Amino acid sequence: MESARSDALSHLQGAGRYALELEAISRHFGALVALADINLTVGAGERRAVLGSNGAGKTTLFNAITGDFPPTTGRVRLFGEDVTDLPSHERVRRGLRRTYQISLLFGGLTVIDNVYLACRGVSRGRYSLRRPGRDDRAMESARGLVAAVHLDEVEKARVDTLSYGQQRQLEIALALAGAPRLILFDEPAAGLSPTERGELVEILQSLPDHIGYIIIEHDMDVALRVAERVTMMHNGRIFKEGTPEEIENDTEVQELYLGQGRGHG
Repeated sequence: MESARSDALSHLQGAGRYALELEAISRHFGALVALADINLTVGAGERRAVLGSNGAGKTTLFNAITGDFPPTTGRVRLFGEDVTDLPSHERVRRGLRRTYQISLLFGGLTVIDNVYLACRGVSRGRYSLRRPGRDDRAMESARGLVAAVHLDEVEKARVDTLSYGQQRQLEIALALAGAPRLILFDEPAAGLSPTERGELVEILQSLPDHIGYIIIEHDMDVALRVAERVTMMHNGRIFKEGTPEEIENDTEVQELYLGQGRGHG
């Protein structure tokens, strides 16, 4: 299975496309330099982890990529297109998705309704007021996504009755709506039990090969299991890059980030 995954990734990257290219990205908040001269490339279909302690600049990096807080200097390219000056919704149209540390769900609606609205929101018929019929494509897609994140047994449950872990799984389903090509996961394992973390790893590992992602995570056990490459950040800069094995065995990384054990970032 790993060999098939590698072959598929080589095919995607062989087309000469990067999913993401960051060129000399900096972000200033007044006198505070949150990001400084970030250069980063992520291949099409690649799974990348971005690690670092609190204040390292990880979430600010995501904000620069999505356009929530555009960079002060530098360029952002998605699949070869310069999107630095494009608003967030235009980046979504180009295949970028994101989850957030704080849940953004409709608690009074069911699981399937949340996912259906996400599918409709990125479809051509998103402004239609008609109820979904038996052959509604968005509803078919929604059911498939619910199953993909292991929530089919609670498909008709109200979101505010779900466990915290199930709500995080639902957020992944929302991010998968509308054929994304690159997803940014912002600490999806935060607050999860060991069992829920294991299920999260299984979900991420089973995503289609053409969907790449970048995951910010404090739990290094999770991050190193789902990533092919790892970028370590420190004080708004890239500190180290390498494979999960290289990062895990790096002496400087161990001294800086693993002194108190994994998962305590």
